[in-house]
Amino acid sequence: MTQERYNPQAIEEKWQARWREEKSFAVTHESDKPKYYVLEMFPYPSGNIHMGHVRNYSIGDVVARCKRMQGFNVLHPMGWDAFGLPAENAAIKHHVHPAQWTYANIDNMRAQLQRLGYSYDWSREIATCRPEYYRWEQMFFLRLLEKGLVYRKKAPQNWCPSCHTVLANEQVIDGLCWRCDSRVEQKDLTQWFLKITAYGNELLADLSLLEGGWPDRVLAMQRNWIGKSTGATVSFALEKAVEGASAIEVFTTRPDTLFGVTFMTLAPEHPLVEKLLEGYEKADEVRAFAERIRNMDRLDRQSDNLEKEGVFTGAYALHPFTGQRVPLWLGNFVLADYGTGAVMGVPSGDQRDFEFARKYDLPIRVVVQPRGENLDPASMTEAWSGPGVMVNSGPFDGMDNETGKKAVTDRLEQEGKGRSATQFRLRDWNISRQRFWGAPIPVIYCDQCGVVPEKEENLPVLLPLDVKVREDGRSPLPETPAFANCACPRCGGPARRETDTLDTFVESSWYFARYTDARDDKAPFSPDALRYWLPVDQYIGGVEHAILHLLYSRFFTKALRDLGFFPQGLTEPFTNLLTQGMVLKDGGKMSKSKGNVVDPTEMINKYGADTVRLFCLFAAPPERDFDWSDSGIEGASRFLARVWRLFTEEEDRLLPIKACGSAAADATSAEGRDLRRKEHLTVKKTGEDMGARFQFNTAIAAVMELVNAMYLSREKLGRGEADKRVFSSAMATVLTLLSPITPHLCEELWQRLGHPAPLADEPWPQWDEAATFQDMITVALQVNGKLRGTLETAAGADKAALEQAALADPAVQRHTNGLTVRKVVVVPGKLVNIVAN
Repeated sequence: MTQERYNPQAIEEKWQARWREEKSFAVTHESDKPKYYVLEMFPYPSGNIHMGHVRNYSIGDVVARCKRMQGFNVLHPMGWDAFGLPAENAAIKHHVHPAQWTYANIDNMRAQLQRLGYSYDWSREIATCRPEYYRWEQMFFLRLLEKGLVYRKKAPQNWCPSCHTVLANEQVIDGLCWRCDSRVEQKDLTQWFLKITAYGNELLADLSLLEGGWPDRVLAMQRNWIGKSTGATVSFALEKAVEGASAIEVFTTRPDTLFGVTFMTLAPEHPLVEKLLEGYEKADEVRAFAERIRNMDRLDRQSDNLEKEGVFTGAYALHPFTGQRVPLWLGNFVLADYGTGAVMGVPSGDQRDFEFARKYDLPIRVVVQPRGENLDPASMTEAWSGPGVMVNSGPFDGMDNETGKKAVTDRLEQEGKGRSATQFRLRDWNISRQRFWGAPIPVIYCDQCGVVPEKEENLPVLLPLDVKVREDGRSPLPETPAFANCACPRCGGPARRETDTLDTFVESSWYFARYTDARDDKAPFSPDALRYWLPVDQYIGGVEHAILHLLYSRFFTKALRDLGFFPQGLTEPFTNLLTQGMVLKDGGKMSKSKGNVVDPTEMINKYGADTVRLFCLFAAPPERDFDWSDSGIEGASRFLARVWRLFTEEEDRLLPIKACGSAAADATSAEGRDLRRKEHLTVKKTGEDMGARFQFNTAIAAVMELVNAMYLSREKLGRGEADKRVFSSAMATVLTLLSPITPHLCEELWQRLGHPAPLADEPWPQWDEAATFQDMITVALQVNGKLRGTLETAAGADKAALEQAALADPAVQRHTNGLTVRKVVVVPGKLVNIVAN
């Protein structure tokens, strides 16, 4: 008989068509099953999926399919992060409109994902560039504005000259634009901000709720970015008051060192700089320094390795306790939007200040020194920042410096010169973007009424799709009268719309909630659906989003809760987070410039979707990077062909039995009992590995071992009814365990087994502990450490029985003939070693 060949393409297209027709993975929140919401970070529609997508979405699909088999009502949606710079820049490059580019790419990538057989509920598909999505985002903006969590201000901003837009601090990587790698400049602009700092304490405290569910690395990155510091705000009166200010405030975590202040350093961008320079003969020199530093990389300015530079302003402040004159300098290491934009210089207690003082010959005054020592400022080679005793500090002399922190702060508060305070590294989120392809900001500017929010009943403010996008990337909206010119919602007079659009990270900060009720046209989501599905039980995506997207999503969850959109008990969006590793090629990240890109479509056409999925999951644990290997995917292909061959060659002995079938419990032969034991041990290990640990690679390896055992046992097993049931149960188990990973092949063979219902509806198999017990075992027989034979014995045989059986064995007797047995070493269940001479 001619062997039927495995044809993955035909099988996969058959089952994908059936899943689409039957809407196999559509779910509702009206269910009495426990819910499970699994979500992979949605893609930007670039045109084609890449291997990183395949790995990410394959992991999510295995989780979703396993949870369905475990009895959960599983929500597994997909959509498109469709607004933003990448789509607009790509569209400009290809001389097409961003909408045309985006929607064409969505159609193509949707087909690619469907070709991989992912179990998405496509009825919930969203695209963030559609008005039915961003209308709700505009409503959130208006409610946040009303709540005081959105505001507008002029300030130095990160400006990408290539992308023609501002960037949030988080979008500047090593001084470069996160998208195009252009050098970022500083530019004064009036922008819209989300007041994420209002939630700084909660964002930090609630990280403890995520311990055990999120990677420690991600939690550490967020804690560092939020950067909470406690200390005191101190007011230094200006020697000569200027217009609008009579004092400068600084924040310090070391109020105990206040008496050691010998200078103050201001950011070059500090709003008082120009006023302080009035009448100073070296003002132009100071301005030149300030202009140069303003355009430095912000991260470089915060680096410990930065060479400290400064310039004296000619102005002085007065020490709050001593009244001594404190010179005011500008420094390259102080940022205007961090703290108050001014810091007090204590050279004896801070290494940065120490280096600055040595460089510019500024005084060093010791105010905290190790107990029992006397530090000499003239001979110090570095600052002392450790604990110690306060000296040269007036009434606080002799006090332990930790106690002194509170004592000094209390004194400042009593005299009205300071107060205890908390500061965050976290900055408010700039959400204005000067580009076309984004959600319009629903605000209007009226000469009579000022800044006027759009009325909610007028939402959405539609992005006009009939404008011509500029080749240089600048937004055409300001020069589009049909969009920019409008009537004031308050007075009805002529007005202009805001022509900035929202940062695309706003869209991705709440999309997981829209999936819960994606077709609602009366509200962003129904309260019942939201309450049932959220939070997301398992979120999956790259660690590169640890700060940007994940922090913003956490903020949105808390803000929308406080606005009444989310239930009060919902404080975090994602209970568990898996950050998958990258797919490399030749040891490096895949890129067109390196010529090492592996095309998923090419691989699917050659090997089939099941093989691609299997290899991506077998190559390494999910959180680890792995190197793409041609031999590896060929090995995965051979394994699936081997499963197919085993089934088709033994089809005449297979019965429609389910995994770990009870009908196989009465295995009569030793071979049958061995195979049944292997089957149940495989179910045990696979369930553990594919459960909370998500170790799919070791789970697949266990199934491979079971398939090997079936190949070895098929000749030994008879054709009797009992042995048929054992073999059939093992085959059903192989298909059931592999089905979340290679669903098409498994569904096809499951149907051929004679099962009327789909394998996707099967429960996860339950292993039986009794089936794992072994009746007989093989023990190695050694004479003087050399293997001389084996012994079949009862699994529970004691040492005495094993020793007796070994000494009676003909092979042992032959090798000890004429020798005296001196010792018998018994390792129960493994070996017996006879020592003789």
